[in-house]
Amino acid sequence: MRANVNLFWILAGFFLLVDVVYIVWNLVTNAQQLATQSVSGPGTPIEWVGTIALGLCAVLAAFIAFYLSRVYKAQAGALPEDNVNASIDDGDPELGFYSPFSWWPIVLAAALGLLFLGLAVGIWVSIIGVGIGLIALVGWTYEYYRGFFAR
Repeated sequence: MRANVNLFWILAGFFLLVDVVYIVWNLVTNAQQLATQSVSGPGTPIEWVGTIALGLCAVLAAFIAFYLSRVYKAQAGALPEDNVNASIDDGDPELGFYSPFSWWPIVLAAALGLLFLGLAVGIWVSIIGVGIGLIALVGWTYEYYRGFFAR
């Protein structure tokens, strides 16, 4: 995790450097326009969208680096990914149980497709999609309480 923190700090510095270069480049490119415009002319020649976007990229990378450094200090130990002698099972968490032969996720995806299609076509299609979606959600939730796979 320490390597990730260093990479994000480097990325924040890179975005900050690129932002400064972007501002200087805009000023140099538009120097002729700046020299010829009158006092009541248009505003500054800095292109604000790119300047703010690059600045916010630097801020975001710095936020992520700061957060990861705080997490690294709070956990008081290296992650299994950082340990050279760790095995694959050390970093393998329990992800839960997924139904391998269930058809309910497909029905739920079709219901969501109907729901979003109804937003474009007509609200009555969305109502049908919500109804099918509720049935699919209940069916998927209670799949292992009835029938062949009951426990």
